[in-house]
Amino acid sequence: MDFNFTEEQLLLRDTIRNFCKKELTKQYVRWLDENVSFIPQELWDKIAELGYFGIRIPKEYGGAGMTFTDYIVACEELATASTAVAFCAGLSQDFGGDIISRLGTSEQKKDLLPRIAAGQLKFCLALTEPAGGTDILGALKTTAIKQGDSFILNGQKVFITGAHVADYILVIAITDLKAAKRSRALSIFIVDAKTPGITVVPIRKLGIHACGANEIFLDNVSVPEENVLGELNKGWSHLLEILNPERIITSVFSLGVAKAAFQDAMDYSLQRYAFGKPIGQFQIIQHYLVDMAIAIENARNLIYKCCWLYEQGKPVHVESTMAKIVAGYASEIAAIKGLEIFGGWGYTMEYDIQRYFRDYKQMIFAPIADEMAKNMLGEWMGLPRSF
Repeated sequence: MDFNFTEEQLLLRDTIRNFCKKELTKQYVRWLDENVSFIPQELWDKIAELGYFGIRIPKEYGGAGMTFTDYIVACEELATASTAVAFCAGLSQDFGGDIISRLGTSEQKKDLLPRIAAGQLKFCLALTEPAGGTDILGALKTTAIKQGDSFILNGQKVFITGAHVADYILVIAITDLKAAKRSRALSIFIVDAKTPGITVVPIRKLGIHACGANEIFLDNVSVPEENVLGELNKGWSHLLEILNPERIITSVFSLGVAKAAFQDAMDYSLQRYAFGKPIGQFQIIQHYLVDMAIAIENARNLIYKCCWLYEQGKPVHVESTMAKIVAGYASEIAAIKGLEIFGGWGYTMEYDIQRYFRDYKQMIFAPIADEMAKNMLGEWMGLPRSF
């Protein structure tokens, strides 16, 4: 076993870490949370200059052609500085560059990938619908009906991150109303966000303010046939290819919250005095901090094991689902116990621990609820299906 990063990964990590120290100061990240629903274009452009948006895009299309693990190394640093910024920066790469690299036609790749790598385009994925997120096959009602050389899309999507700033929206819709199984009836469309008939409505939420979520209404939206991504009616099988990486990436977002909350709580425990000594000297506070550190270590180890499995082409559905749960727990214990370490000050807007407390929860139920993730793990272990 080799738990070391390569020299290239260490250089990448240090580059992103130094960028975060300079550009994502605590004051600026706090300002983002309080004032914007997506990172400012100025910050976006600075991230683009780093080459972040092209990490996983092949070199022939203007990217760095690096590995998934390389991306996770970079993402961990960004998520530790700001989960919201990591969310924003990841959308175009995860739901644009990566999936188009694998499924796109040569024309789609030539047109879109260089611009994604350069930070010139923003993408989002429109999958979840009002009737449900976990049971997407049963809940999905958006249709795409063929008319001549186009498809006409009608339906509604909800909790779509970044839709209010996206240049393109990947929309999943039903293209075969007569299919015996819904899993054989779905297709993915690359939809220009400026197409007539698209209405985007922001949703106010508790945390991760600087990366907003939205409802999308599709009213007779005409999409050219050449904008189908992948094979027609094979959208579900295509989506399964991105679910495991998505869970690993979500785990990194949780890890970032956990690491940030732990560090703030550790620092505060050494600065805050009570009864003539730092509160970090009290046994209960030490236990809180040690529990956080153990949870963080477990999450990080499992995340990078998932990366190794993914790079080797081995099955990773079990481990990535576990990582999502384990990292979520790490963020939960760090945010909750961290807030308790801060005491009354933790409940004020004066310190960032309140933001970690608000932010961690989104990854507990998205992109899949922990309870459903455990149901799936139980079935994969050989237990009777519970849903």
